[in-house]
Amino acid sequence: MVTTSPRATAPATTQSGPTTRLRLHDGRAFLDVLVGDRPIIQGIAAGIRVDGHDLGSEVSLIRSQESAQRGSWNAVGGKATGPHSYEHRHIVHRFRHVSGIEWQLHVREARDGIALRYAIDGLQGHARFQADLTDVPLDTFDRAWVLDYQTWYETPRYAIDLPADVETGLPVLLRAAGEDLTHPYVLVSESGIDGRFSGAHLRIAAGVARVQLADEDLEVTRGPVTPWRVLVIGGLADVVETRLIDELAPDAAPLLEDVSWVRPGRAAWSWWSDFYSGAQLEHQRRFVDAAAELGWEHLLIDCGWDPVWVPDIVEYASRRGIQVHLWTVWHDLDGPENLRKLALWRSWGVAGIKVDFMESEAKDRYRWYDTILAETARLGLMVNFHGSVIPRGWARTWPQVIGYEAVRGAEYYVFYQGSPLTAAHNVLQPFTRNVVGAMDYTPVAFGAPGRETSDAHELALAVVYECGITHFADDVDAYRSRPEAARLLAELPPTWDETRLLCGDPDAEAVIARRRGDRWYIGAIATGDARALTVPLTRLGDAPWQAWILTDAPEGGLTSDTRDGVGNELDVVVANNGGFAAILAPAGATPFRTRPRPLREPLVVEPAVQTLSSDGSAELRTAPDASLRLEPGWTAERIEPGLWRVRSPRAVRAGQVGVVTVEGPDSDVPVVTHARLVAPLTPGEHALSSLGIVAFENESGPVERDTSNGGGNPGDGARMRIAGKEHDTGLGVSTPSRVVIHLDGGASRLLAEVGIDDETPGTRAVARVLGDGAELATVDLHAGSDPTSIDVDVVGVDVLELVTEPGGGTPAHVDWASGRVVAASQHTGTPGRS
Repeated sequence: MVTTSPRATAPATTQSGPTTRLRLHDGRAFLDVLVGDRPIIQGIAAGIRVDGHDLGSEVSLIRSQESAQRGSWNAVGGKATGPHSYEHRHIVHRFRHVSGIEWQLHVREARDGIALRYAIDGLQGHARFQADLTDVPLDTFDRAWVLDYQTWYETPRYAIDLPADVETGLPVLLRAAGEDLTHPYVLVSESGIDGRFSGAHLRIAAGVARVQLADEDLEVTRGPVTPWRVLVIGGLADVVETRLIDELAPDAAPLLEDVSWVRPGRAAWSWWSDFYSGAQLEHQRRFVDAAAELGWEHLLIDCGWDPVWVPDIVEYASRRGIQVHLWTVWHDLDGPENLRKLALWRSWGVAGIKVDFMESEAKDRYRWYDTILAETARLGLMVNFHGSVIPRGWARTWPQVIGYEAVRGAEYYVFYQGSPLTAAHNVLQPFTRNVVGAMDYTPVAFGAPGRETSDAHELALAVVYECGITHFADDVDAYRSRPEAARLLAELPPTWDETRLLCGDPDAEAVIARRRGDRWYIGAIATGDARALTVPLTRLGDAPWQAWILTDAPEGGLTSDTRDGVGNELDVVVANNGGFAAILAPAGATPFRTRPRPLREPLVVEPAVQTLSSDGSAELRTAPDASLRLEPGWTAERIEPGLWRVRSPRAVRAGQVGVVTVEGPDSDVPVVTHARLVAPLTPGEHALSSLGIVAFENESGPVERDTSNGGGNPGDGARMRIAGKEHDTGLGVSTPSRVVIHLDGGASRLLAEVGIDDETPGTRAVARVLGDGAELATVDLHAGSDPTSIDVDVVGVDVLELVTEPGGGTPAHVDWASGRVVAASQHTGTPGRS
């Protein structure tokens, strides 16, 4: 059955902004919010508790001062890129508490809302900040859209009727009761946070919303003691399109005046469709190829990547104009030594990081955020925060932050059976979470098991939701097999010039239009029964338009429709829990203009692999106009155009591999290649697991050092055990596998106990040792049998390869247990030898 939705009408926009009025009653300070002479909220209780004093009571007003607060910045992503300026009315109310403590209530009045924060500018030393006593009365509101509070904001969002009792995360959308209101909605959130503060959420009970802090007791010093408490006020369009959160945030630091290296766009991402694919180089190459076909800008490699081959995928992707981002866990970047990893990854040519599992709103965690933000800004790394807090204005202050999760997104299909993401949950996001900043929901999950949303609904999420880099969830072949979907995802631009809410209701549907140049891209998602939507287009400029529309086909899947001469309305039938996506182009123009990314010529570095000389140096030849990126502690000098002398740090250990990245000139995504420089072996025995690996292939996950192969993740192996006997050192692999170690003639013997680990019983394998391509040893292996001792002459061998092949249908986990090479004398290396 098809029904017509009465809610699908264009929302009004604010004509005049809200103002505030301060009132004192019985020694307490209250703030009213008005539009014209009409109160929107009456009696916001203001106050804080510091050192045991309730500064909201027994206060007197010293004075109020008013000024204009103007600002501007150049947005690199978000709802609208380019220059943005604003002017706020700034009011400072100064109070004196009966204890003698003086404090301030700072108020901002903007076109689309108000904000308030507290400060103590006369504080000597430090004080204990114990509570924010701000209470927002809700007696004039009848409905709210909330989520059960969790420090990483991944519970479902839902609607409640007021009054109610709930502890909710931000942002919270409130609807005023009554008819014919020009400002019927208020969105409550936060802005301007850093390591001086903790995050906040709301407790809604007894007809008020009270600010709750993550930390019950904070040390504060002179100046602001809270972030901005923000109320966006107006129609739904005002809420969806607001930039007030960013306007209230501090300016970017001087080192971020030039952020041309921040590159919003779209990314291929393999983890959702194949959990262990992050460990497979060939799998990542396939995703790069698809991203290039679709004209996307990025590749995200999630858990499982290995430092041995990351430079290789960076090089492969760079020739296709695609940048690589790496996943990591926050505590692996905690502390000065761990923080050095960022410089290492950047030296390989990595463009950004996805940091996960922060899961805290505490001040200590925000201080960690401060460190990561400053270091990634210094290095030129983009950042995507997962398991994180919501955006609070960092798009302005730290423009390298191109995404946050803080939403229950498509990854929940991986963790839960049934339908963990409802159409109603999806429809709420444009009116709540995505209002405040980039949202990495990872949309367009056609392969999601048990989903209730239609294909067109899933596809439309790519337009409805905004993120600095949109990571598409599904396997790239899921898009290739749906040519119309692939066409839309290819046509989406990397950034938007403008964003408009065309129509919608948080309980029913959201229809969002985003402009790039002379084209509008429309996404519509709906919950509930199939129905016809009449979408007003008057806010998009002069008609007529040529429209290309993707909807759900009656028999399932997607269907497309091209319409010429579209005027001021667009009528589309959406399926149950459905949606649609569309491109509007000027009359007579084609809606399609994206082309695949071309394959660019490779860079050359000679030699690509060599051993450092005894003084830790090596010479490299490159193109005359190339430049180098070096790992931390390494240095380079240009001897002449195209000839470099590179030196390792003194602390480099024998057999360690250093990576030098060579970059081509004059491109936002330079083509890169890499040279690997190996520290010479010192006399004596060296464990295989201590030597740098130049390259590897492995059936399941990375090659493991000193453990069995385990599963598909790094570090998931156990102690090596062959026929019940345990081994402390070695390399654990899964057949088929290949490990390449550069000896450069510096070793004389290879010794090892080779066998099948007890974790793969009933399997067989063949292990081979190759030296410069020639077979030096071959061993047949059977699970449960004792390991085979090998003692191989490797005198004069430059390239050592350890190869395993399956002996049957099931991969075997082979241990090169107790593996070691023997160097008889000090090896000095030969500069220029490959």
